[in-house]
This record gives sequence, structure tokens and C-alpha cells, in this order.
Amino acid sequence: MKRLLADVNVVLDAVLERGPRSVAAGKLWMAAETRRVVALVPAHGVTTLFYLVAREKGAPVARRIVDSVVATFGIAAVDRAVIGRALALAWPDFEDAVCAAAAEAAGCEAIVTGDPKGFPGSSLPVLSPETAVALLEGGPPDRVAEAPGANARSRSRRGPGGTTSRGMSR
Repeated sequence: MKRLLADVNVVLDAVLERGPRSVAAGKLWMAAETRRVVALVPAHGVTTLFYLVAREKGAPVARRIVDSVVATFGIAAVDRAVIGRALALAWPDFEDAVCAAAAEAAGCEAIVTGDPKGFPGSSLPVLSPETAVALLEGGPPDRVAEAPGANARSRSRRGPGGTTSRGMSR
């Protein structure tokens, strides 16, 4: 797996350190940052990310995070053809259909999401963050080794402006 699309929920899990998936989401972020994988986010997801982070952490933090996202991840275009494909998929969740169509158009090999049920009948494999990380680490997809006491924050490094690699201040 060399090229994947990260759903916005995975990026949010990493930057806001939300829930149990934040560790795997943080590892996926680091794999993208160190260029072990080409990871993209859908273009429409950047505005969603900004809105949700600003609501929780404020606009200055949201700007830093969006800057970090666009420095780390590629952007999967959302144009007329992508919207047309998403409409043709006729999925219940249009935003997930747009993600899938953007991933197809960008030549991704998989979609990484915390909501696999949102991608019914996807033409691409749909992976949890844990499975994606296990595959990137060369392990079996059902197991992700985690060092005792490790967490996403302790693995991230300082970035520009005194932030971690995911744009968050310490």
C-alpha cells in the first residue's frame, strides 16, 4: 500500500487525540509525514477539518492544524467529475461518496476511515486506521503492536512554531 486517502475522521482523531483510534491515526500521520506512504485528504475535508477544530480549539489552532495537514498530506481534488461519480454511487452518506470518488480519481489504493459502514460497495479497500498501520508496518492486518505506555502525543515531534508534528501546542 503506497497511496491512500485518509477520511477526515482519521485526521480529526490524530489532531484532537480523540478516542481509542487516536494512536493508530497518529501513526498513520507519522507515516505520511516521513513519506513512508503517500496519504491524501479530500479537498472538501480541509474546510470541515478547519470548522470542527476551530469550534473546539479556536481559529488560531485550526489554522496551524490545516497548515500542518497540507504540509503532510496531499489533497485529493474534488471537481465536477468527482461530484458526478459520487452522485452516481447513490450512497446514503454523500460526503463519504465524495471521499470515495476523490480517492478513485486520485489513484488511491485504499481508503482509511473510522466509519467503514459509510463506504458500502466501495471499489477500493476500506481500512480502519489500525489495519492500515499494521499493513504499513508489515504485520498482520488484525494486530497493531503498541509499546507499553506509548501514545500518539509521545511519538509526535515538535514542528514549526512549537507545535507537535500534528499542529497542536504542547
